[in-house]
Amino acid sequence: MKHTLLESIAGPADLRKLSRAELKQLAAELRDFVVQSVSQTGGHLSSNLGTVELTIALHHVFKTPYDRLVWDVGHQTYPHKILTGRRERMNSLRQLGGISGFPRRDESEYDSFGTAHSSTSISAALGMAVAARLKGEDRKSVAIIGDGAMSAGMAFEAMNNAGVSHADMLVVLNDNDMSISPPVGALNRHLARLMSGRFYATARDTAKSVLKNAPPLFELAKRFEEHAKGMVVPGTIFEEFGFNYVGPIDGHDLDSLIPTLENLRSLKGPQFLHVVTKKGYGYKLAEADPVNYHGPSKFDPAVGIVKPSTPPKTTFTQVFGQWLCDMAEKDERLIGITPAMSGGSGMLDFEKRFPKRFYDVGIAEQHAVTFAAGLACEGLKPVVAIYSTFLQRAYDQLIHDVAIQNLPVVFALDRAGLVGADGATHAGNYDIAYLRCIPNMSVLTPADEGECRAALTTAFRQSHPVAVRYPRGAGVGVAAASAPTDLPELPFGKGELRREIVRAPAQGGSRVAILAFGTLLYPALAAAEKIDATVANMRFAKPLDVELVTALAASHHAIVTIEDGCVMGGAGSAVQEALAAAGLQIPVLALGLPDEFIEHGDPVKLMAMCGLDAAGIEQAILKRFGARPALVRTAVNR
Repeated sequence: MKHTLLESIAGPADLRKLSRAELKQLAAELRDFVVQSVSQTGGHLSSNLGTVELTIALHHVFKTPYDRLVWDVGHQTYPHKILTGRRERMNSLRQLGGISGFPRRDESEYDSFGTAHSSTSISAALGMAVAARLKGEDRKSVAIIGDGAMSAGMAFEAMNNAGVSHADMLVVLNDNDMSISPPVGALNRHLARLMSGRFYATARDTAKSVLKNAPPLFELAKRFEEHAKGMVVPGTIFEEFGFNYVGPIDGHDLDSLIPTLENLRSLKGPQFLHVVTKKGYGYKLAEADPVNYHGPSKFDPAVGIVKPSTPPKTTFTQVFGQWLCDMAEKDERLIGITPAMSGGSGMLDFEKRFPKRFYDVGIAEQHAVTFAAGLACEGLKPVVAIYSTFLQRAYDQLIHDVAIQNLPVVFALDRAGLVGADGATHAGNYDIAYLRCIPNMSVLTPADEGECRAALTTAFRQSHPVAVRYPRGAGVGVAAASAPTDLPELPFGKGELRREIVRAPAQGGSRVAILAFGTLLYPALAAAEKIDATVANMRFAKPLDVELVTALAASHHAIVTIEDGCVMGGAGSAVQEALAAAGLQIPVLALGLPDEFIEHGDPVKLMAMCGLDAAGIEQAILKRFGARPALVRTAVNR
């Protein structure tokens, strides 16, 4: 398809000049462009195909960027990016130096709020609406939130506040979990226009004003209004929050969307529009399988996603999923919990095999953790499968509800370390630092797939809270146990020596001991072969194997710590604290992720940029300890 009309759009101002018929043609071109673009770069597809018409309608009706659009989660914003001057940069999407897959304030003035985690849009839009009122500005704030994000408490906290603030804002619920059914047809379109129009709003408010002094009549009128809406819309709950509810309407019908949004833009106070869309809309393969087309890699649009001819390496996520089933078979107390990430966390087989012991609580991380605490109080053994970046959202519950009560909850932290294309919002850089400071908490950092399975078993068999962190994707290929009954454990709190210095002390040079935490053990071993260093696989960030640390400090000139987490407060800090507590003075070089947010890009390139590949580790050690470091007695951080 040619994109003649789309290519004429430099920004939303151009879009506002188009006729309704031209807008429909633009939607067709935009949808085709999204498919072609994502097929070349990879990225989120199904969700973006579902927001094409909605995005066009919003930019057509609202005077962006003066009016604020706040997108929730952000993986539905490719059409928004394309229409706001970034069409020609879509070939760099989620690549190093390219544009982000999510809204970013420093990328475009049209990205009014940076998002990637869910359920933040209503709070942010409310803040913007209140700010506009305080500054005397006649600008509108619009939050576009998906149905899944409405399960998070934060969305309802914001609505509860917005309803009493009387701020001029609009919440658009993009409901893409249901097909467009007959109620979302011509009759419903008419009712939506009627309920959003000035006549209806004025009549309603006037009637309430006139009747408020006659309570029986006022209550009768109120019940009639709620009953009239209740016959066609599920809006009662949103009305109770103080919003004027409109919908549901067809989110792919510009003839319905545009007039309704125009009516709502002219109304005062909090408004709520319910639109129904379909994931993958307009691309049959994605419509039929929206889950697999949610975030595909590169593919041929004419063919669709094709499974690789050779089986890919087993991922850490798959190791966890198999372990979960095997341990559940052995111990009926195991309960699996996920906050809306059953597929991403590798729990689909567990869900099928143990449906009564599987709980997907929706996008509600805080609830997931406290729910697990309640289960643990009753003698069950909950395993919370959660991405490292999402556990940050339940930090209070982790401390207050789990750790203080010392409850045996296992946290399987997927996506630890850098995650690549999703960038800083999804990176699991901080878990070691924010977990190891919590009393009663233990943190395991397995180096490979086989050790990950053993680490999970070790964590499960403890009587206190334990987190096992592992990265996205596959490791070096160390096979995990294949027999379901083979559930080995690690010696708790103990590391292991994986390489010792070969040369004799008389040969001179620096005796360096590298302490590796997690999967960086393998680039550390490669670097050690070049410079002849000792390497320890620490396995535990907490409790730290202090005996091994002090023994290596006594027999070496310098210590190097390596981790795929933040240096500040991380495992390297734990080593330095242990050395200081033991009264040992020895140079320490702490290698890890710097004190900055790491951009999106290929994970291998990003790790090399951070000096955490084998070559970078070797260079850092030689630069710091090229000469015998025994005379240097100050700790060095990098």
